[in-house]
Amino acid sequence: MTAVAPLTDAQAPPERVGAAVGERSLAVTRWEHRLFLLALGLVAIPVVDDNFVQLEPGMSAGDHVASGLVPLAVLLAVAAIYPRLSVAGLRAATCIVLGALAFAVGVPGAYFILDGTAQGDHYTALLAFVAAGILLVLGPSILWRARRRGGSRRRRYLLRGSSVAIAVVATPLVFFLVVFPIAMPYIYVHTGKSTPIPELGVGEIPARVVTSDDLELEAAYVPSRNGAAVIVLAGATRTREALMLAGHGYGVLLLVPRGQGRSEGDIVRWAGDRDLLAGARYLESRPDVEPGRIGAMGFSIGGEILLETAAKSTAIDAVVSEGAGERVGEAKASGPLALLVRSAMKLMTGATTVFGNTGPPPPIVDRIGRIAPRPVFLIYAVPGIGGEDYRQPLYHAAARAPKQIWRVPGSDHTGGIEARPAEYERRVIAFFDRALLDE
Repeated sequence: MTAVAPLTDAQAPPERVGAAVGERSLAVTRWEHRLFLLALGLVAIPVVDDNFVQLEPGMSAGDHVASGLVPLAVLLAVAAIYPRLSVAGLRAATCIVLGALAFAVGVPGAYFILDGTAQGDHYTALLAFVAAGILLVLGPSILWRARRRGGSRRRRYLLRGSSVAIAVVATPLVFFLVVFPIAMPYIYVHTGKSTPIPELGVGEIPARVVTSDDLELEAAYVPSRNGAAVIVLAGATRTREALMLAGHGYGVLLLVPRGQGRSEGDIVRWAGDRDLLAGARYLESRPDVEPGRIGAMGFSIGGEILLETAAKSTAIDAVVSEGAGERVGEAKASGPLALLVRSAMKLMTGATTVFGNTGPPPPIVDRIGRIAPRPVFLIYAVPGIGGEDYRQPLYHAAARAPKQIWRVPGSDHTGGIEARPAEYERRVIAFFDRALLDE
């Protein structure tokens, strides 16, 4: 027998259309399929452009194998499967989920445009917003076409009411388990500060800092007057701390992480140790800095990176980490929802690995003890951000002496110097004096 292809709504007689619309199993129409493919294509354009065409200085297409090929493979797979989904609810859910994720792809473009620092690939990212609009309209329209028209009014209302109830329960669940764990890491690794280092007016000089993977980072250096120096990460936004250190005679290396400011490379969150180690090598080459007298200050994500760097290398002799919390995908999970939270966190970790083209470092709590006998000073706010209020005491307990911790009263996240300027200066300078200057 010869198989007969199902008629689309446009081809079928009116009475057949009415029957088809009244069924939950609804064939994909030509216009629906074309709109779906158009939306996927609009998402694919910024993915290709960002990863393989308009690259950041110092990067090549080979650096983006995971972040480029994995999303494209997913889009191709969904495009192939979609016309085979006969259940309208599945297609609608697919459109809505992909629409939310497409919106996330467009966010970095809007971020840099509003920041006034947009480049070519940031403008193509806006195409993802168009794709999101198409998909988020297409999904509900599929459900509308598939609504039941047969049977009694009471039965139709009961069915529609149950559908609404399922949607109310399922939507936040899908958002928590799928959309957020993928969308958040995408935005996380594609946005960052673009502020260049301002003039401090304390005799700073341009510094050429090159990483082990041949990226040149934006940096400025205030020469040391006491034989010791401190790396400040990220230097473009921490000038107040830099001036505090310089005022006490410390050399200060203001270092801008890769992908931010004028530093080459992509924005990364799990490979910043190479930036800090490059900064330490620069200070080691300075004649005004004596051996064994290199400290570092890191803030928020920079504080997390600093702790990991100091745990794997002896290049940094004293550590001040402010606002370090939990890395992406490391949220605390307990109670009846623990299994769901852990599942979402695993997906978030995987997504961050793909989009950042690098795997996660080990948990800080498992590594911080390796910094000893070099001293560690942990500073945090409550409630802070990223779990710092409960993570910091755990880090302090896991660290080995010499160590100290300070919960800054009235401080916002990484805002210790604003909340308690005099006490902040006294504590931090005393810490570095003991660690780097005492014989």
